[in-house]
Amino acid sequence: MEWYLGVLKQYAVFRGRARRKEYWMFILCNMLVAMALAVVSVLIGNMLLSYLYSLAVLVPNLAVAVRRLHDTNRSGWWLLINLIPLVGVLAFIYFMVCEGERGANRFGENPKGA
Repeated sequence: MEWYLGVLKQYAVFRGRARRKEYWMFILCNMLVAMALAVVSVLIGNMLLSYLYSLAVLVPNLAVAVRRLHDTNRSGWWLLINLIPLVGVLAFIYFMVCEGERGANRFGENPKGA
């Protein structure tokens, strides 16, 4: 849960780098919360709660994805690759799974520290 809250605390920080663990733990927690809210929304018959949550985590989701791209020494503009059907999404997932660049790069110091 600390990874999820850590990303939310940096909700609009598009500078720097994010480790794979930070990104994927945020995505996992985000999906679990979204699924729980979807179940609650279906039970109460109003999807407003799910929509509001999705809107609330949109900027933190984009920010952590940009920081993750920075860790692999790619610009945040690579997010737009998701607009290419199937191939773009697969390439984006590959970028998110890749190990970050060792040492400092043009986006900052290595988030692993060593």
